[in-house]
Amino acid sequence: MKDNLASLAFVNTNRIKNLAPFAEKKYSMSKKRILLKIGSNTLTKETNHISRGKIEDIGMQIAALNKDYEFVIVSSGAIAAAKQFVKLESKGKEIALKQALASIGQPHLMRIFHENFSDLGLLTSQCLLSYSDFEKDQSKVNIVNTINVLVENNYIPIINENDTVATDEIRFGDNDKLAALTAVLLNVDILIIATNTNGIYTKDSIHDENPETIQLVKDLKVLEKEIGESKSSHGTGGMQSKIEAAGIAKAANIETWIVNGLNDNFILKALEGEIPFTKIV
Repeated sequence: MKDNLASLAFVNTNRIKNLAPFAEKKYSMSKKRILLKIGSNTLTKETNHISRGKIEDIGMQIAALNKDYEFVIVSSGAIAAAKQFVKLESKGKEIALKQALASIGQPHLMRIFHENFSDLGLLTSQCLLSYSDFEKDQSKVNIVNTINVLVENNYIPIINENDTVATDEIRFGDNDKLAALTAVLLNVDILIIATNTNGIYTKDSIHDENPETIQLVKDLKVLEKEIGESKSSHGTGGMQSKIEAAGIAKAANIETWIVNGLNDNFILKALEGEIPFTKIV
């Protein structure tokens, strides 16, 4: 794991340097910008279907914070959404199957966001990105300009990976890395990663079946011995991918908060310090 983190640090430093020129100024100086990454387990509330109640909970919090914060969302859940409606045969081609499910599920996921958010007076838009977009200067300019115009006009961009043509998110990080790269590109104030735990737990406390949250992290190396390799049940991310995402954000001086998205009002409670979560600074 130590070698992985060392390699990660090298890659991230170079990537952050490439993103930095596009992120020197925030579009709105009057509001803080939060990039909220929502994982599949949060969206489904650890069930087999997308939870409209959880999406409504997220929308209500965004509406309540509208005066002081603007939000950009990176959302997983397209595959989970598709599984509610269809069952496909893959003939052993697992990646192709997941890409097909993502293609079916993405419009359903956006429909659910739109229906729940519009009831709260919130406007939504869809942005599909791939990692190759972060390697091209013109693409980075387009992303920043498009999202800034959307936010200026009170639309909430909902970003997902373009799974039909890319397999990185499906195989590895459940959009954690995509969220971090986007956070850096947009120069957000906070990257909030919603997951199904109260942040990162100490390994000893997990073994003792009394999980204890590591609440503040200044050096990612201290987490090397604490995190495991488990994956989430619906997505492909685990705590390792969230630490890697935090490393990307940290290199750009962006705080990462790993928060239990299963809690009601988890954003509001985290901002008020009312729930335990891990803050990486």
